[in-house]
Amino acid sequence: MTRERPLGTADERAMLVGWLDWQRATVRLKCVGLSEEEARLAPLPSSPRMTVATVVAHLRWVELAWFEVSFLGARKLATEDPLDLEDHPRASLERLLGEYEAQCVRSNEIVSASQFDDLEAWAPAGLELVSLRWIVTHLIEETARHLGHLDALRELLDGTTSY
Repeated sequence: MTRERPLGTADERAMLVGWLDWQRATVRLKCVGLSEEEARLAPLPSSPRMTVATVVAHLRWVELAWFEVSFLGARKLATEDPLDLEDHPRASLERLLGEYEAQCVRSNEIVSASQFDDLEAWAPAGLELVSLRWIVTHLIEETARHLGHLDALRELLDGTTSY
C-alpha cells in the first residue's frame, strides 16, 4: 500500500477512498522496526489486550465485518474481534499486516463495484441499514482512531513518534 493524499479537487469517491487508503497505509508505517516481542507487549495497564498486534488484527477484522459481512451479507464472522479475545493473535506482525492489507484490497474491490448510496445487506438486530458512504466514512474514523492507539503504543514501547 502506498500512502498518497487524495487530490484537493477530487470527487467524492476519490476523496473518501483516498483518505481511507491514507489511513490504511499509515498502519504499516506505525509498525516499521518493531520486534515480534514489542508487537505483543501491552504497555497500557488499563488495556491489557491492546497491543500493536491486536490493533492490526482488529483493523483487519473491522474491514471484513463492515464490507463483507454487513455490506455484502456474504457470511457470518468465523472469528471474534481480536481486541475481545483473551489470547493475543499468534501470527507474526508481518503476517497480520499482510492479511490486513489483503483485506483492504478486497474492501476496495467491493467499494469499486458498488454505489455510495447502496445499503448494506445486513445489520445487527435493532440497528438501521446504512449506506456504503456511511461505512466508508466510518472506516476512515475507525482506522484513524486506532492509528492514535498505535501512536501511543509505539511511543510507550520505544519512544518513536511520527505522522
